[in-house]
Amino acid sequence: MTTNPGTRSTRAAGRALRLGGSLASVALTIAITLLGLVALTFFIGRIVPIDPVLTIVGEKAPPEVYDRVYRELGLDQPLITQFLYYLRDIARGDLGQSYTTDRAVLSDILRFFPATFELAVLGIIIGVALGVPAGVIAAVKRDTWVDHIVRIVALIGYSVPIFWLALMGLLVFYAKLQWVGGPGQLDIGYAYSYTRVTGFILVDTALSGDWAVFANAVSHIALPALLIGYYSMAYISRMTRSVMLEQLSSEYVLAARIKGASEYTVVVRHALRNAAIPLVTIVALSFGGLLEGSVLIETVFSWPGLGNYIAQSLLGGDMNAVLGGTLVVGTIFVLLNVGSDLLYRLLDPRTKAAAQ
Repeated sequence: MTTNPGTRSTRAAGRALRLGGSLASVALTIAITLLGLVALTFFIGRIVPIDPVLTIVGEKAPPEVYDRVYRELGLDQPLITQFLYYLRDIARGDLGQSYTTDRAVLSDILRFFPATFELAVLGIIIGVALGVPAGVIAAVKRDTWVDHIVRIVALIGYSVPIFWLALMGLLVFYAKLQWVGGPGQLDIGYAYSYTRVTGFILVDTALSGDWAVFANAVSHIALPALLIGYYSMAYISRMTRSVMLEQLSSEYVLAARIKGASEYTVVVRHALRNAAIPLVTIVALSFGGLLEGSVLIETVFSWPGLGNYIAQSLLGGDMNAVLGGTLVVGTIFVLLNVGSDLLYRLLDPRTKAAAQ
């Protein structure tokens, strides 16, 4: 039976129309979410008990100097006017000037973000490499001692404050055993032994060709990467176990077992394959959480990343830097969330069928 060309063109036009509507809906959702994020960060920055003028001029500045800087910052304008000016500046790519570094906030973010990204990438690799197999094994061995151990390990990683784990890790593995490097990215003796190219310490030290410097960088990044990897593994293993239990109780798994399929085929080729679709969203959100929650780890390890930059700026009353850093991290989290949702729709055959 042949299909009428007019029918095919009508279906193609319908799919294109649905795709365009879906993309427009996604773009509108992103725009509204980011606008809400900008508004939230801006107004929180205005109500916190930190005076940006005093941060600039100091507490002993004469009143006329204070008033002049107050007007230059636009703080004499109504709050809604200040917000509109802030939106205008953001649209131009201007996040303001940092009072503590005396550089553009966007320039600081581009400088410090690679260290945070590198740490988060290593953490999510460790989290996925350990969390997914652990969650699968726990689901297959449900209510056995293996399942209980996986759940206890995940519960500890998910419940214990990460800054406490970081402090204990430094005490045990650095101060006592001396298995890893201390705070910072490199020992002071290696600090000027390489050229900053990408901002990623492992990449830059490898490009330098001095493998002693690279090994020192590995010793410094190992412990913080393992800790955030453990934190990520705890979340991913719990969610993987939950998703796998749902898949293993499905009718198609029962049918595969009745047909005589091996346990490996049932678990890996059927259950895990279908579980991989929601796991995409889980991993993406976990990665966003590592970027968002890097403040404590970076502060404890003196890691020169965006989280440490935001924390130090907050302590110094540098609200432009705090708002700019928070806005960037929040934007990345929103984009990861939307991207994982789009990827979920792309991978899920049910959504493909519905789009036909």
